[in-house]
Amino acid sequence: MSLRINDTAPDFTAETTQGQLSFHEWIGDGWAVLFSHPKDFTPVCTTELGTMAGLEGEFEKRNTKIIGISVDPVEDHVRWKADIAKATGHNVDYPMIGDKDLKVAKLYDMLPAETGGSSEGRTAADNQTVRSVYVIGPDKKIKLVLTYPMTTGRNFSEILRAIDSIQLTAKHQVATPANWQQGDDVIITPAVSNEDAEKRFGSFETILPYLRKTKQPSA
Repeated sequence: MSLRINDTAPDFTAETTQGQLSFHEWIGDGWAVLFSHPKDFTPVCTTELGTMAGLEGEFEKRNTKIIGISVDPVEDHVRWKADIAKATGHNVDYPMIGDKDLKVAKLYDMLPAETGGSSEGRTAADNQTVRSVYVIGPDKKIKLVLTYPMTTGRNFSEILRAIDSIQLTAKHQVATPANWQQGDDVIITPAVSNEDAEKRFGSFETILPYLRKTKQPSA
C-alpha cells in the first residue's frame, strides 16, 4: 500500500518504551510526528533522536506529539537511550516504538510486504528505506511525508517550519511561498476573489494575476 498526503495514517497497536499504545488514540485531538529508523545503535539516527528530544518543547508549542520507531525490540531502544543522551546531551522522553516483527514498517510502506517477519539478523542496510517522517493531523490524515537516505541527517527545523505552514494554511485560505518563515508574507489562494481578499486580509499585493501576497494572518 502506497501512502500519500491526505490518506488516513494507518492505525496500529505496538509496544513502546512507554508501554503499549494504540496510535490513533495516542495522537488524540492534536498533531503528531512519526519518524522512523532502520536500526538501533546507528550513528546518524543517534544524533537525530537526541536532536528531536532537544526540540520536544518546540513541538509541544505546536500541539504536536513526537514518536520514534526503529526496527528493533523495545529492550534495545532502552539501552540505546543511554547512548543518545551521552552523544547529544538530551534524554529521550518521548515514546519509541519497537518494531521487531516489521509490522509498522510494512504498514507504512517503508518495507515491502513480502519482507521477512523479524528484525533479527537484519542490518541497517537491509532496512535502509525505513527513514521516513510523517506529519499527521488531528483528523488522522497524513499532511507531510519526507524520506531521507541513511547518510543524510534530517533537518528538524525544516519539519517545524513545515508544521507552522500546514497549521496556518489549515486555518486560513492562504499558502506559503518558497523559504517562508513564521511571520513572513503569505500567498492568497486562487479560490479567494479580490473582493473577498480585501474583506479577509485588508490590503494585498498583486504580483501576477494568480500570485497575490498579504501579511500573515495573526490568528
